[in-house]
Amino acid sequence: MSKFIEPSVEEIKLEKVYQDMGLSDQEYEKVCDILGRQPNFTETGIFSVMWSEHCSYKHSKPFLKQFPTSGEHVLMGPGEGAGVVDIGDNQAVVFKVESHNHPSAIEPYQGAATGVGGIIRDIVSIGARPINLLNSLRFGELDNKQNQRLLKGVVKGIGGYGNCIGIPTTAGEIEFDERYDGNPLVNAMCVGVINHDMIQKGTAKGVGNSVIYVGLKTGRDGIHGATFASEELTEESESKRPSVQIGDPFVGKKLMEATLEAITFDELVGIQDMGAAGLTSSSSEMAAKGGSGLHLRLEQVPTREPGISPYEMMLSETQERMLLVVEKGNEQKFLDLFDKHELDSAVIGEVTDTNRFVLTYDDEVYADIPVEPLADEAPVYILEGEEKDYNTSKNDYTHIDVKDTFFKLLKHPTIASKHYLYDQYDQQVGANTIIKPGLQASVVRVEGTNKAIASTIDGEARYVYNNPYEGGKMVVAEAYRNLIAVGATPLAMTDCLNYGSPEKKEIYQQLIDSTKGMAEACDILKTPVVSGNVSLYNETKGTSIFPTPVVGMVGLIENVNYLNDFEPQVGDKLYLIGDTKDDFGGSQLEKLIYGKVNHEFESLDLSSEVEKGESIKTAIREGLLSHVQTVGKGGLLITLAKLSAHYGLGLKSSIDITNAQLFSETQGRYVVSVKSGKTLNIDNAIEIGLLTDSDNFKVTTPYTEISENVSDIKQIWEGAIAQCLTTQD
Repeated sequence: MSKFIEPSVEEIKLEKVYQDMGLSDQEYEKVCDILGRQPNFTETGIFSVMWSEHCSYKHSKPFLKQFPTSGEHVLMGPGEGAGVVDIGDNQAVVFKVESHNHPSAIEPYQGAATGVGGIIRDIVSIGARPINLLNSLRFGELDNKQNQRLLKGVVKGIGGYGNCIGIPTTAGEIEFDERYDGNPLVNAMCVGVINHDMIQKGTAKGVGNSVIYVGLKTGRDGIHGATFASEELTEESESKRPSVQIGDPFVGKKLMEATLEAITFDELVGIQDMGAAGLTSSSSEMAAKGGSGLHLRLEQVPTREPGISPYEMMLSETQERMLLVVEKGNEQKFLDLFDKHELDSAVIGEVTDTNRFVLTYDDEVYADIPVEPLADEAPVYILEGEEKDYNTSKNDYTHIDVKDTFFKLLKHPTIASKHYLYDQYDQQVGANTIIKPGLQASVVRVEGTNKAIASTIDGEARYVYNNPYEGGKMVVAEAYRNLIAVGATPLAMTDCLNYGSPEKKEIYQQLIDSTKGMAEACDILKTPVVSGNVSLYNETKGTSIFPTPVVGMVGLIENVNYLNDFEPQVGDKLYLIGDTKDDFGGSQLEKLIYGKVNHEFESLDLSSEVEKGESIKTAIREGLLSHVQTVGKGGLLITLAKLSAHYGLGLKSSIDITNAQLFSETQGRYVVSVKSGKTLNIDNAIEIGLLTDSDNFKVTTPYTEISENVSDIKQIWEGAIAQCLTTQD
């Protein structure tokens, strides 16, 4: 008789306890078929988390197969803790993005902090030392106090964890729209560097080899966190606060250093982070990848308090934990290492040849499950989508007030400077950050070399909503351009697919079309997908977020010397590369003037992106350019203003476009500054102005002139978010 009081197999079926765990009737019946019997409480919980959307991708797996995952530089693609890409000299860059949306909606500080901690451990589990962090965030508008609270908590959580563990946060993006009210998006990305011969895999193989647990003792925090992340947010979600994990960056730092030392031991067979679904996912996935079985003795698991049941141990998402498989007879070597780093550790089981996942507690069996159905045979659902009617009509922008529109856009939190928030992050710990958060992709030197890794994270949700296919192409191209803008060669990408409920036909269609567009862009831009994450059911009170695929991309700079004087100077000429069109669908201007976004926009020419990108990258590396800025939200006028304000330089420009086109967000455009005495030779580059030593920002068109003090623009742009957060308290 079990020492733990739990529902019987009959009660689980009759009272449909499995539904509370996240399994449907059909899924429960499939579990019964697999086992040839009714599952007990622990087994039901294990299937529920492993077959959750968060772990199994049961609604998105068909779309993920579209993405190109191999390429010239790819060493390891999807399937492991993170992707690995060659950067030459026997070195590789390791990177991944993950979501922590639902936990951050309930407990913003811990939700964000543990999101950062989890993505760091993914990188470390491959054997790489993290070199920088990035984040992509979405919130509702800041005139709402709840959104202010969420923003403050998330930013503090990101900074609180990253700063303590000693990894710089070097880039990110934050946008605000009422579609994220109550359902913020918190996507965290980490980048690391490793030597080829140190790359690890999450595998359990070698009969008799030992399974070692290391890290924080297991508690009851985060139980069913993976299931919680696979549900819509409702008024009852607040009651699921215990599903939010608690992070400890100081233990995280010890675990990181201990793990990076452990990978140097030849006796290490495999290693994996205990992330979503905790010990269940890490152990069963390692067994599946190793083609083996596992026997775990749960009474050996270090626990925070007495009385924690096998069900709770297996589903707990206590943070700062790793699972290792080591060669039999060498256990003490690893235990001594972890003891040196003041970490709890224990041998909790061994690898078997049964291809079964067996859990015992004091010799009583609590689970006996075939491995494959857990990791690889979750149900896959192919649903029906429904095309939305695209609005091909054109809004009227002929009578806009340029000055009024300019200042309204400049101070909107989506466009305003994020320095007030980013200054809460340590951007330079490690002393290798070359380009910090600001206008461009971040650049971090590879220690001990003249190489650097450029990284960026981007999303274009409104465009994806207006036209998922074109928007999908656009988000990949935007990340590509941001790397080009610092002279990097784009190598590969990771993605985080944030959507509403796939059970709604329109949203399922968004998944179909946007991933198709992303895959096409990846193929043409030669940026394969090497890792990623899917976060569905992002809905509050029946309202879905905008479809928000987020792309994290890394690029290589072989020699950073050209960055020594890569900063705009007085006297530099400004050029615009790329055509400006009447392109307002999905733009910040459309939202400002009409209160919503629902109009079409120009399609993207991906081959043109490559041609322009290569020309600009060459010009940067040849020392012709002092700055490159992609034209993004708010259009050309806002881009020029941000350039002027960020560097404190005057600007004088004359452009032959209409008033409305000043705010057009036509894709594929760059503003570049050419060093004095240098000549730019790029097709379709138009000289539009000059940087000056005055305090005047002046832009003239055939139809208008705007002339303002740079200091005033800077004050408004840099102070807007702080003002939103302080005046509303």
